[in-house]
Amino acid sequence: MSPQILIAGIGNIFLGDDGFGPEVLRHVHAKLSESDGLRATDYGIGGMHLAYDLLDDWDALVLVDAIPNRGSPGTVHVFEADHEPQDSPAALDAHGMDPATVFASLRALGGAPPRTIVVGCEVADVGEGMGLSEAVRAAVPEAVAAVESAVAMLREV
Repeated sequence: MSPQILIAGIGNIFLGDDGFGPEVLRHVHAKLSESDGLRATDYGIGGMHLAYDLLDDWDALVLVDAIPNRGSPGTVHVFEADHEPQDSPAALDAHGMDPATVFASLRALGGAPPRTIVVGCEVADVGEGMGLSEAVRAAVPEAVAAVESAVAMLREV
């Protein structure tokens, strides 16, 4: 039986490069078949929706999101998420979308996060406005390939 893998794009399309996750998911839908335990969903800014969906029996999560600029906008990073709870108490946050808030909400609901691979892209501009910067837009194909690689790796485990 294939592992149950959720691919989740998160971000606000009205804040420039923060729309990276939804844009990558648009391309992922065109390339990956949602079969054999695989589901790809653009959660946008619906962190609570993602937390509730994670209550289902997922073996793994591939989370696609914009990450802070570390000096190289458009650079794609792939890493495994740290699920250690933050110092603040877990609480439900219907408006929080960052991964730590989603996982805290999930814990408050009685769930536990699955193994999580993050495909993130350093942002150039998250000011008000629609559309990705040139550097982040150019990183979308690399991010789609990284999602495909993460899914293939998770299916091997």
